[in-house]
Amino acid sequence: MNIRYLGHSSFLMTSRAGTRIVTDPFGGIGYPFPHVEADVVTVSHGHYDHCNASAVKDATLLCDRAGEYKYGDITLFAVKSFHDDVQGRKRGENLVFVYHIDGLTLCHLGDIGQPATEQFCRSLGQIDGLFVPVGGVYTVDAAGAKAYVDAIRPRFTIPMHFKTPDLEIAINGADEFLGLFPGQVQKVGPECTILPEDLGKTSPILFMERRAKWTS
Repeated sequence: MNIRYLGHSSFLMTSRAGTRIVTDPFGGIGYPFPHVEADVVTVSHGHYDHCNASAVKDATLLCDRAGEYKYGDITLFAVKSFHDDVQGRKRGENLVFVYHIDGLTLCHLGDIGQPATEQFCRSLGQIDGLFVPVGGVYTVDAAGAKAYVDAIRPRFTIPMHFKTPDLEIAINGADEFLGLFPGQVQKVGPECTILPEDLGKTSPILFMERRAKWTS
């Protein structure tokens, strides 16, 4: 499976068979959403920096509700959570997506704001790869993100939703979160390929940096 970091909380995941999934496409955050084509779009909630589904070309399946989905060689499901720590009273609900791709199980936490609990994390099943927001303010902060990593115990973690120089949203950068994992962070650039047989060799925290423009 190939993973491209498109920015903010958006990734393009492509299976070996060529099925393409984009998570949380954004708009209006300070830099444009790249030209990208996909088959499936998943949206964690309706805020402008996560729900720009029309920017994804050729997508035929939009997943923006709780439930199970299947497209080609991949399956996924979405479960409800909260965008804040007061059961949605500030920012509403958030969907957490779990994807089964190429023998891997990946979890995208969206803009989760509720604290990690054993019951909730257990409901997601065994997770190989975790996409977790780390910038705080509107989501869990660095410590809250680490609590999810500790509770879910994925085989690798990719931080997302953190401040970059061109992001026009006032959240924190990734450094505080990365600092909680000394010696465990590997910078992999804007794109990486992950296979089940590689997981034992991969650093637990994979830090991805957005490429300004994708040419394909």
